[in-house]
Amino acid sequence: MKAKAATQKPRAGGYCLDEQVGFMLRQVNQRHSSIFAEKIGCDLTAMQWAVLSKLREIGATSQNQLGRATAMDVATVKGVVDRLTGRGLCHIAADPDDARRRLVDLTAKGRALVDAHVEVAHAISDETLAPLTAAERRTFMSLLAKLR
Repeated sequence: MKAKAATQKPRAGGYCLDEQVGFMLRQVNQRHSSIFAEKIGCDLTAMQWAVLSKLREIGATSQNQLGRATAMDVATVKGVVDRLTGRGLCHIAADPDDARRRLVDLTAKGRALVDAHVEVAHAISDETLAPLTAAERRTFMSLLAKLR
């Protein structure tokens, strides 16, 4: 018996994985992750870049707020911050307004790294979106924001 081609439509009433939003989003994310890893050029993961770039954007913040701002759970953001702290890219200090709270911030080295790689980060996004026209990019980004 001949096997079905992976992209062949299923029989009536069937389920085609290739047409499912989650599957397509995962494939696009895998493509973007591959582009990111190839282009970033500073030995950072996408999650590490997210933390660094968000800290550059908002400044010192609690680890909990940083996790929310980067869509990471508490354990994940803690691990990312620990690794970045170990590399001297960020530091943790007591909040002067609340001794129970600790703030994460970039070091000078971390700020310099983010500033030096912002254009590369834009290029990574551009390459990810390259198959789309400018109008399609605007629509796509608007629709993704609506789905968040």
